[in-house]
Amino acid sequence: MFETFTYDLPEVLPPIARNHWAFMESNSAAAVMKAVCPSEWNDIVEVLSTYRLDPKSWLKAGGNRGDIAAQIDTLFGNRGWKETRLDLETKGILYGKNGKKLGELSPVYQEGYLVDNLKNRIVLDVEWNAKDGNLDRDLASYRSWFEAGVISAGVIITKDRESLLKLARKLWSDYQDTLPEEDRDPKLPIDLKTSTVTAFDKAQLRVRRGVMGSCPVLIVAANEHTWNGSPYI
Repeated sequence: MFETFTYDLPEVLPPIARNHWAFMESNSAAAVMKAVCPSEWNDIVEVLSTYRLDPKSWLKAGGNRGDIAAQIDTLFGNRGWKETRLDLETKGILYGKNGKKLGELSPVYQEGYLVDNLKNRIVLDVEWNAKDGNLDRDLASYRSWFEAGVISAGVIITKDRESLLKLARKLWSDYQDTLPEEDRDPKLPIDLKTSTVTAFDKAQLRVRRGVMGSCPVLIVAANEHTWNGSPYI
């Protein structure tokens, strides 16, 4: 696995985006996207520069997708990204030594899955609270699509579970202090302890295993610096 750090270059990712999220990349993914898909990269930079976690929607039970994933998907949807299924069909064409076509092999069809966001040659999935096996599916698909020449890079947006757990405990404790003692509940309204859901550390493990092959992949994770500074009310 070729781990790189082009997201640390201010000319690639401005500090207003870089300083509010955690990152990991393979094969210079950020720089590749800026160079070959500048419009799509600009969309990503804009979302990362402006989106911040609001405790009112974040500290709320929401299933696999929930409010956070929906909010991020909407920001990309407003910029022309679409939920799309990407399938592949490979066909072998046979030629003789003289260049004359001899025939064709039966096509091989590979069914993909609905990626959360696709625009031109960039795929982007928001894996906020799904089963961590989704990461294997995502990265393996990015690899096959990249090797087939139909995408230039893949992006996964997720959460830094440990970082957000500390922040959630603080915000929830501060909120409990505003309630009458008989109404207080120390239990967080969301589960940030479960280790079998998508999160930054789970994505890092898979990228370091090389699941994505030579495909440039950028992992983006919300952390305590993604918080908008508002209390939980």
